[in-house]
Amino acid sequence: MDMGQLGSILPLILLVVVFYFLLIRPQRKRQQEAIQMQNSLTPGSRVMTTTGLFATVVAVDNEDVVLEVAPGVETRWVKAAIGRVVAPGDALAGEPVATDEAVDEKKNESDIAADHNGEDSSTKRRD
Repeated sequence: MDMGQLGSILPLILLVVVFYFLLIRPQRKRQQEAIQMQNSLTPGSRVMTTTGLFATVVAVDNEDVVLEVAPGVETRWVKAAIGRVVAPGDALAGEPVATDEAVDEKKNESDIAADHNGEDSSTKRRD
């Protein structure tokens, strides 16, 4: 193999190595962590599904999990649909609470922005 052939093959080899370390390896690690989390589910755990539904684990079968989404309402899910285990208080900690004052403040900000754009907010139609 002469230097010309090595010079043309070397970028391809480097590209494969970069793809492995930046894409394939981290994805495998995430998959293993997800499988480990799904296999460690126990009744009473608070979970969030991949669709964003918060529930409590009632029972765990081989590949299924029975979740209680409201008192007396139980649904059966595949373990792979469980996105993460939620610590108590995490479900509400990251969500902002919309109050009437926040909504009024938002309306006032949009009126101010409209005035700066040369629009008359009193004649603007709101649907």
